[in-house]
Amino acid sequence: IRADVESRGLGDVYKRQIINTMIRNIIFTLLAITLVMGCSSKKKDMQKQETAEAIPVKVMKLEKKNIAKTLDYTATLQADEQVYYAPAATGRIGKIYVEVGDRIRKGQLLVEMDPTNLRQAEVQLKNLETEYNRAVKLNETGSISKQAYDAAVTNYEVAKSNFDFLNENTKMLAPFDGIVTGKYFEDGELYTGVAMGGAAKPSIIAIEKINPLKAYVNLSEQYFLSVKKGTPVELKSNIFPDRTFNGMVNIVYPTIDPASRTFTVEVKIPNKDEALRPGMYGTINFFIGETETVVVPALAVLKLQGANNRYVFLNKEGKAKRVDVTLGRRFEDQVEVISNEIGEGDELVVVGQGRLVDGSLLSIVE
Repeated sequence: IRADVESRGLGDVYKRQIINTMIRNIIFTLLAITLVMGCSSKKKDMQKQETAEAIPVKVMKLEKKNIAKTLDYTATLQADEQVYYAPAATGRIGKIYVEVGDRIRKGQLLVEMDPTNLRQAEVQLKNLETEYNRAVKLNETGSISKQAYDAAVTNYEVAKSNFDFLNENTKMLAPFDGIVTGKYFEDGELYTGVAMGGAAKPSIIAIEKINPLKAYVNLSEQYFLSVKKGTPVELKSNIFPDRTFNGMVNIVYPTIDPASRTFTVEVKIPNKDEALRPGMYGTINFFIGETETVVVPALAVLKLQGANNRYVFLNKEGKAKRVDVTLGRRFEDQVEVISNEIGEGDELVVVGQGRLVDGSLLSIVE
């Protein structure tokens, strides 16, 4: 440029002005070309990137469903009835007819004490019964004084009461169907009325009724009006992962503990096959009505690695929106999801969600 200007024979100042102007024009032209090329390249890269990041997914429209509203609590099972069986008076044990683990039937002879006192009482009762019958006949004809008649009646009734008492405490019969859970004496030993052999109370044997079983659960006071006698429940135990045991609330205690703000309910669980046993631990679900909620395929819910946070992806105008959720009840391959950001009619990503991040472009596959 300089050589071209000097060849024209112009003055020095004018030459410099022309040279600087031409150089500036060239620089501006180069910058404009670079900018145009850069923008064109960036636009192509963005178009290429958008095309590459459109991830194929399948979606489903969410609908609310009515599901059972439940309360989940843990509890320890107890026998419906438990008796530490012993006679009312001390004495020698004649024979124990059962062993620990034996199943018993109501009315079955379990223990027989030494029968000597019973036999004496039986003989005395027969003698007094004879005198009583004679006094009754004489009283009908007016041949006996009222004082003698009353004495005969009283003596007979006292002897009969004593015989019945000894008979009940000599031949101890099962008060219900159940199972023997403890034996603390052997045949011929003297029952002293003191707890022996690890018994919790003075007794010869312990028996329990294990059909049905019961459990006591302390519920929060906010459910006091929702849980009533007859409310259905389900029991699940880790010992039987594939079984569900149905029962119901038997008693609702009428007071609320002011310290814990809870009230107690007694639950009865039928146990016909005696699979459950006292002392087992389980989860009890109380069914207190129905609620309308969103249920989705369990596979659509993702878990944040290294944490217990759960989330799903929704289709929002062709882009993925990540939404944190709380899990509710599970129904086989479906699960209840709870979130203020999810509503009926939203499109949930059910296939391909593992490749998504928040804001990913979506290609909906029918």
